[in-house]
Amino acid sequence: MNTRQLHSLGLAAPNTSARPHDFPPDPNQSPIEDGGPHEYGGTRPEHERSQSPQRARRELVDHSPRTIDLAAVADISFGRSPVAEPTERPQTVPREALDQLAACFTAAEAVMDRMLANLRQERVLVLAGMPDTGKSSAALMLLHRLGVATVRCLAPDTVPGALAEQLPRAETLAARPTGYILSDLTAPTGLPLREIHLATARDRLRDQDAYLVITVTPTAVLDGVPTVEWQPPPAGEVLASHLRATTGEETASELLALPCVNDFLAQSRSMSEVAAFAQLLGRHLGQEVPEEAVRRLSPTALEDQVQSWFTAENTSYSLGDRAFLIALAVFDGGPLAVAAELGDSLLRLLQNTEDPTCTKGMPVFGSHIGERLARVRAREYDGYEHTAWGPVRQRMAAFEDERTPSALLHEVWTGHPSSRPALVHWLYRLAADGRPLVRTRAAATVAMISRADLPSAMALMIEPWATSGSARHRLAAVGSLAFAHFVGTPHVWRIIDTWRVCDDPRLRWSAVRLQGLLGPMRPERALAGLRDALRSYTAVDPSAPETEATHALAESVELLLTSPAADRILSDLRRTLNNDQPARSITLTGFLRACRHTEDEDPHGAPLVLAWFARALAEDSEAAQGIPALWRAALADSRVSQEALEVLRDWVLIADRSASSERALTELLPTLISTESDARRLSHLLRTIPAEGGARPPVTAQRLLTALHFR
Repeated sequence: MNTRQLHSLGLAAPNTSARPHDFPPDPNQSPIEDGGPHEYGGTRPEHERSQSPQRARRELVDHSPRTIDLAAVADISFGRSPVAEPTERPQTVPREALDQLAACFTAAEAVMDRMLANLRQERVLVLAGMPDTGKSSAALMLLHRLGVATVRCLAPDTVPGALAEQLPRAETLAARPTGYILSDLTAPTGLPLREIHLATARDRLRDQDAYLVITVTPTAVLDGVPTVEWQPPPAGEVLASHLRATTGEETASELLALPCVNDFLAQSRSMSEVAAFAQLLGRHLGQEVPEEAVRRLSPTALEDQVQSWFTAENTSYSLGDRAFLIALAVFDGGPLAVAAELGDSLLRLLQNTEDPTCTKGMPVFGSHIGERLARVRAREYDGYEHTAWGPVRQRMAAFEDERTPSALLHEVWTGHPSSRPALVHWLYRLAADGRPLVRTRAAATVAMISRADLPSAMALMIEPWATSGSARHRLAAVGSLAFAHFVGTPHVWRIIDTWRVCDDPRLRWSAVRLQGLLGPMRPERALAGLRDALRSYTAVDPSAPETEATHALAESVELLLTSPAADRILSDLRRTLNNDQPARSITLTGFLRACRHTEDEDPHGAPLVLAWFARALAEDSEAAQGIPALWRAALADSRVSQEALEVLRDWVLIADRSASSERALTELLPTLISTESDARRLSHLLRTIPAEGGARPPVTAQRLLTALHFR
């Protein structure tokens, strides 16, 4: 490989020198001092060091807010041994869940009857409505009332043209009739759902005596497809139905008469809010939660409290108090000193918004921090912060109600738009900070803002960051959209599809990295997107395999192969390995990058892919053949064979310290021999490998050489 290739393979982002990096204009178009290097953790963007995709991914998990448990929500492995993800698709809705839903479901019966008649005749129904209005519950109830024996869920990212193929043939079904639900179809812009797709699916549904309900949002891409508009029942009726199902008619009436219920229903409520409030009332009935706590924990009380902190009439809170509140919302559950420090940074920007000529400083010493926290219903405690050197004990601060940060940021962003220029500038600074915690929280904050106002978040922060000359800002843009997807912001995959084929190489890079991060949840879609991106690059530039954008593709393959979806990714990569030369090159490069990772990124830890191979052997899974197949392809490819031998050498040195790694290598090495040339190459490697420190070859190498020749 040439020098440029070797350098590029170590990059986590495109060349930061391609465009000069400038700060965005300050809130009032007047100069603002940067505040010195402390606001950037001592590092300017132009001096940023490259960052591996694994490390960037690890930082997102280590420093995510407590309300966004990235590892739990995404079920993604972040640098640890990959665990096989269940491959059963489509998933079946448990009968118990359907029965529970039927007990509390309410809707206009005339509307349900019309939809039932339509579904019986057409076999397919497309139900359109806003998110979180109960349309998926309605879809399940339609199938339940048809008396289906089983309800199966299709993947939301099902390509419309392959819709019929997602429906098993009649002879494979044990229980009939069967119902299918496809919730919130997310078809790519260029592949709308058409009537021909429904007609094809309808034929198969009739053959197997089955029904399909597809739910879509108003922004879904449809072409000539008839839809039924879903209108949710009043929130009061839904709440009453939930309570009657769990407590009985008389008790439900008593609960509905509580003053806090009237307060709750006084504002528009989503179906998920209603269900959560019904559970809260049930806990009150069981004396787990007193009525006053119900009142305080209701969304209305929280919204009122947050609003009171920022109204002009409330003179008990200074601008500094409010800047600290915002910083605490961003760093909730994080180090108190960081929230206080960066709250002061935000205060300077807010002061400049109120009075651009202001030269007033800020008090170095103020009220006791315990008093400040008590006023905003927050607490101080000892905890640990993740760092590159291990956990470090810190004094932490968090709101007592974990919903407060999201509600507070929503109120500031949507209720006080004059604060936006300062917030945008402040978050821009945070995204370039030298501390991973600060950068990650900036990304998570933008994600929470995007849930309330996606267009503004995209225009003011995400897109400018993604096209920035700063690698840190590009990574922050990727992190923002990853977090946004996890908190339920719509259209993230559509943004990825758009960026992936646009003209801006930085946006293309961001799209590819996002596919690597989100791919474990939708591996088939992620791999299809990566292949589409590669085709678009090579169509414009035949030398695309040499570009930084295609190195980003290899990094995404690396991320996917160290995730819980690794088995499915490996199977797909092996199947398409020889489709074309660029795809083969990216597959093998990404595979070898994955092979370099060890458990917890410990240089002496077991290689993740080698441990994966050992488990696959024990379980007799497909990866036991797939991993050697990619190894043989890498060793036979002149462009990556030298790198492959280097990785094997590192594995042998690790095996010299690890009995489990040696056992796995003993099984793997013989499977890499398909020709006499392969045998000579591996024998030479084992005979000439130097031990660490330059000593003679390790004893393990001799044992592996013996095993190689006697297998």
